[in-house]
Order: sequence, then structure tokens, then C-alpha cells
Amino acid sequence: MVLLDNESFLAELGALFQKSRASGSVYITMKQYYGQTKPQPKNTDKHSISEASDHKCLIRGTDGKKKISTVISNRDITKFQMAYANLMKANMDGLKKRDKRSSRKTKTTKAT
Repeated sequence: MVLLDNESFLAELGALFQKSRASGSVYITMKQYYGQTKPQPKNTDKHSISEASDHKCLIRGTDGKKKISTVISNRDITKFQMAYANLMKANMDGLKKRDKRSSRKTKTTKAT
């Protein structure tokens, strides 16, 4: 897994979208990041995370072959979210439309 800075992560994510445009999927996950890279042993006391610490978000993207990730701090989230939203809007045009006939059939069978 490659840890990138925010701008290069968005550029690589755009490249993943372009590569999987004809066929394939891109998976994106987000979770809170505490800065911990190794698990803590079970026999030690667990330290509580202070409320004053800098909250971060870990975002990962993969197409099944290539994995990329970035860590975003709370002061950079607005700038990143605007760029991320524009990237998602630009690359969400290949989605399949829902089949309306199958939904009509289920409604009529439930009514009778």
C-alpha cells in the first residue's frame, strides 16, 4: 500500500477511475486514523485517545491490483473534500441504470 499526499492521491485515484472505466471497479474506504501503525500488545494498559489530539482520516482506494492511501488532517478536510467531490462527479457517469420493469413486477405481485 502506497501512502501518498492528498494531491497525488487524487491524481492517482483519477487514474484508477480512468483505467477501470471500460470494465472493473474502484473500491474506496474511509476510517478514522489514530496514527498507530502497529497493533498494541494485549497485556499492556490501553491508553485512551485524548480529545485534544489532531483527528485524522485514512482514505484508501484500490482497483484490485493497485492500492493507494492518504491521511487527511482535520484542517485540510474542506479543501480535500471539495476536490474529492469534483473527482467523484466527473467519474460517476458509467453507472448502470436501474431496471424499472423488475420493480414494477414486484409491486404488482405484492398488491395481489
